[in-house]
Parts: sequence; C-alpha cells; structure tokens
Amino acid sequence: MENYEVMKQILDEIKANDKIIISRHFRPDGDAIGSTKGLQRILKLTFPQKDIRLINEDYSDYLAFLGGEDAQQDDEFYKDALVIMIDTGTIDRSSNKKVELAKKIIKIDHHIDDKPYGDISWVEELRSSACEMIAHFYLTFKDELKIDSEAANYIYLGMVTDSGRFKYRDTSAETLRNAAAMLDFGFDTESMYAHLDLEDIKNLRYKSFVLSNIKLTENGVAYIYITKRIQKKFGITTEQASNAVSYLQSIKGSLLWLAFIDGPDGKIRVRLRSRFVTVQELATNYRGGGHACASGATLLKKSEIKLLLKDADARIKDYKDNNEGWI
Repeated sequence: MENYEVMKQILDEIKANDKIIISRHFRPDGDAIGSTKGLQRILKLTFPQKDIRLINEDYSDYLAFLGGEDAQQDDEFYKDALVIMIDTGTIDRSSNKKVELAKKIIKIDHHIDDKPYGDISWVEELRSSACEMIAHFYLTFKDELKIDSEAANYIYLGMVTDSGRFKYRDTSAETLRNAAAMLDFGFDTESMYAHLDLEDIKNLRYKSFVLSNIKLTENGVAYIYITKRIQKKFGITTEQASNAVSYLQSIKGSLLWLAFIDGPDGKIRVRLRSRFVTVQELATNYRGGGHACASGATLLKKSEIKLLLKDADARIKDYKDNNEGWI
C-alpha cells in the first residue's frame, strides 16, 4: 500500500507519546480546521489517557460554528511533546510559532513540498485535501483507531471545501470513496452546507460590487483589488474580502484569476486560482505557494501588483498559444 510505512511510523509515534500538539497553517480554511479537529477527535477517542491539544494563534470567523481550540501554552510545555503539523506546506506558515520547540515534528500535507520539514513527513501532492489524508489514515488503521460522527463531520467538511465540492482536478475515485466512508458515520449535512453556503446580505452586496468591477488583462487574466476602504464600506473582514477570488472563476476565456486584498499589516494578500494552467510557480515568485491551480502570495507594496499581473498575463498568453481545448 502506497505510503503505508510512513503512516505506520506516524501511528507508532502517536502511541509512544503521551503529549501531542496538533497545529495548522495561519489564515485557516475548511481543510486546515477540519483535518486538525478531525484528527484530534480521533486521537482523543482512541487514546483518552493522552493529553492531545489543538493549538493555534489565529482563527476563522467563517468556520466558527465548528467550535473552538485549545489555549496556547508556555515554552516548557512543548519540550516533551510531539507536534503534528497538518495542511502546512512550510514551517513558516504555521499558526503556532512554538511548534519548533517540540521534541519531534510530524508533517501531514498535500501541498507541493518546496521546503521539506519534520522528523517524519507524509506528503501526497495529488490528494484533494489534507482531510482526505486523515480519512485515509483512519481507514488504513480502523482496527486500531476510533471515530464518531463528530470527527467524520470535520473531515468531510474539509474534503468538500478544499475540493471545490468535488470539482477540482485532484478529486479522484478514491476521494469519493473516502468521503462516502465518512458519510457512513452519519451527521447533519444539510446544516453543514447551510453554514458554508448561506451569506449575510452585506456579503451579497459585496459580491455584486466585485462582479461589477472585475478587470481583465489583454490575454484574459481576471482580477480585482479590494482596498481597506472597500472592506470598510461593506463592513467585511479581510477573510471575507478574500472570497472575491471565487466570484471571478466563471468567465469564459479567463483561465487565471487574482484577488488582491489589503491586509491589516500593510501587506497585500493575493489569492490565485486557475483552470488548465498552473499558478503555483507564479505564487512562489511572490512569497507564496500552494497547489497547482490554487495558491496564495504576498506583496509588500502596490507597485508589485502590476508586476504580478504582467507575469500572469504572459503565462496565460503562452498557454493559449501552445495549447488547445481551453475554454
């Protein structure tokens, strides 16, 4: 079985350690939260005698309905702990800045492994989500691990959100089998989708603004820049403002779309999405990374917006000139 040995190493480390800290990347999405909460729940059910905590330093208002996490601890707490980092491509993207104080780090991730880290690393770049990996981990060792509907709900939610409702290219037959296995444990999918899909009226008005102000480069890169003034006008957070990228994805002939968002720290957060063409390398050139068709980047000044748009436009032109079948 592919990656069985590294999964067995991870399970053995979990068994050998009485203090386990689970963390994820900052600015969390459904996959980061679902995978960490799902694994924590599985481990608490299986090893009730162990101290298993989920510790991070930022949260998601959008996913607050999933419940809270554990409080940060002092440095001493980490010295005899095992840390499991999930859905975090590089250690500098950790939402818990104390993880490197731990005696050992395990990495479980599905991003391109640009900067390897961890004493044990289980990376599968073609998985649809980290949650799919946690589902696979449970199913591989289901004779030893315990799960319930709560854990399955967390994991399923992350699979749904990170796969774009099972539409993105990394969705495989195994993805759907793993998702079905989680559904077998029974939870309220109607409520879950309502939390994910229903929007406040101010968000719908923001969406209308975005659709009315989309810009296109010469070769079809769709983009929008959401300033602090716009965020204040619509009363939305930086996290909510970043949803603009999903509103740009249905334009014919536009294979790459970008949302530039003013952050509270003075930097400009960029969300990059695409179909057919990859954007991960482009994001890496601008202090970011991620998946082939879904990445993030960070700009330090507004002048870099033009540079990124120029590079993105050139990438799309090259792709269109040398490929057929795109729409």
